[in-house]
Amino acid sequence: MSTAAHETATPLPPLHRLPVTPAQPPRPTTLPDGTRAWLVTRYRDVRQVLGDPRLTRADLHEVGTAGGTADVAANPASLFNQDGPAHRRLRATIQKAFTPRAIAGWQPWVAAAVQQAVDALVVAGPPADLVTAFTRPVPFAVTTRLMGLDGDGPAHLDEERLRRWTLALLAQGGDPAEDHGPALAEFRSFTEGLIAHRRRAPGADLVSRLVRAADQDGGVPEDTLAFLVLGLTASGNESVTGALGNALTYLLGERADHWPLLADTGIAERSVERLLHFIPLGDEETTLRRATAAIEVGDVTIPAGAVVAAALGSANRDPAVYPAGLDADLALPLDAPTLAFSAGPHYCIGAWRVRLEMRESLRRLATALPGLRLTTPVDDLPWQLGTTTRSPAALPVTW
Repeated sequence: MSTAAHETATPLPPLHRLPVTPAQPPRPTTLPDGTRAWLVTRYRDVRQVLGDPRLTRADLHEVGTAGGTADVAANPASLFNQDGPAHRRLRATIQKAFTPRAIAGWQPWVAAAVQQAVDALVVAGPPADLVTAFTRPVPFAVTTRLMGLDGDGPAHLDEERLRRWTLALLAQGGDPAEDHGPALAEFRSFTEGLIAHRRRAPGADLVSRLVRAADQDGGVPEDTLAFLVLGLTASGNESVTGALGNALTYLLGERADHWPLLADTGIAERSVERLLHFIPLGDEETTLRRATAAIEVGDVTIPAGAVVAAALGSANRDPAVYPAGLDADLALPLDAPTLAFSAGPHYCIGAWRVRLEMRESLRRLATALPGLRLTTPVDDLPWQLGTTTRSPAALPVTW
């Protein structure tokens, strides 16, 4: 599958410039597939929707899109599409693999992977493309190490193969009629073989920890476990690539004065939180829920059975909560917790990874190259398009 088929040179606005729906009381709307829904846009209303157990993901995996895709969020086996006691049990099982001790143990080699990419960039010298030299290699190195796919043997995974599978799993751009079936079947077969191998010969990697926790607790369907590993491998890799590319686009294109300040650890941490908060991963800003009972949201009664579209992008730019918006000092802490990773039962299990890789990447890159700058105007950048993410296909720079 040619990567070029999923890119566009057509000028598009960077994601931080996308207008969001104004924060207003809940109101009726129509989704791209014609489904009637209630649009919720205010920060406090969206937080309520995400945390209320009466609003679920039940039977919504095929609702809301204009056409069928292989989108990871559209699979009923996805953790995202489960609710209630079964979902809570599964989340508890997964959390056993993401203990604070395990995450602390992963931090040194995340930093090492980032530093290796920075050093290679410096040695190669300018000019460079940050996408091919940094925003793709860093998440790939972390993904393969985290999942135990970086060694020799049957569990080895190269970057081109993972990219091909990721494009299929996330239905990233290209022709909507394109048949992703063969690539998805290949990815699924690889994952099932990997899980079986980790059962026979477990290691310190995340797949081994997930398999061990699932087998100890019992009750985790094999297709759910396989899809969880699929999602963590592909979605985790692509999410960091997109978030990092979009943050660099904004920083180097419009906040060049702030760039050298990211060498400070505290400023880098607070800036990353603001960047993740205000810059979405893609053009789609809503997440769907169904009301299992009549519920009052923002003084509006939403009837039982109704679909609710919670607009995370609108909530994250609600002027009543974030009056300064993206133009505020990036070194300041946010006024309220971000909803970039959702909230409530479906809070993103990989949020720690995105924050860690972003913080290490921006801090180490700014330390080594304080004079880094774009050589192409932001408005002329090519884009990698997808159903879940949109990020620059190239970031030409010099220093």
